[in-house]
Amino acid sequence: MKLTKRTELWTTKQSRGGEGVEQALRSDGLSNADYLRWPEGTRMELIGGEPHAMTPAPSRQHQRVLGALFVQFSNFLHGKSCEVYAVPFDVRLPEGGEADEDTMTVVQPDITLVCDPSKLDDRGCKGAPDLVVEVISPASIKLDLTVKKSLYERAGVKEYWIVYPAEKIILVHLLNGEGKYESLDTYSADDTVTVSVLPGMSFATEEIF
Repeated sequence: MKLTKRTELWTTKQSRGGEGVEQALRSDGLSNADYLRWPEGTRMELIGGEPHAMTPAPSRQHQRVLGALFVQFSNFLHGKSCEVYAVPFDVRLPEGGEADEDTMTVVQPDITLVCDPSKLDDRGCKGAPDLVVEVISPASIKLDLTVKKSLYERAGVKEYWIVYPAEKIILVHLLNGEGKYESLDTYSADDTVTVSVLPGMSFATEEIF
């Protein structure tokens, strides 16, 4: 959902009765302060000040794969310092030294791994997580493959996974020394997945799909 789609945004505002979404009609883009004023239950993300609608109810397959992945991370991290969160969990990605309320990017990855406790607060994570997982759905595929990949790369997310539930594939991107993503591995049936940012963690794809 783009800022230029004024009618859609107005309809969203009217149907949900929330003043927060009205701010989407501003020409200068939205900020975290606007995001926090949206009515409860509004499923949208902010990317560069533009609101993007989230899938209201992902498929059962999507949720099953997401749950299986979360269990793998959660079990491995038991007793360790890193923390893992499943959607909904806000990740604020400031572009520079702006105040928290002025941050214009707030996303909700399907899975977020954070190993720096200073980035965590009651509102979620501020700054780049160590690893982000997005489970593809028909409504999110373009956003996940292009916009979010570029966003996570710029923000410095070390490892970015794109998961295709129907095809039973996990595509792993790893940030190189130049701050660019390289396609590290593509895992499919009968493969064993390893996690670069969590040495020692591995699992079979059959445990996910």
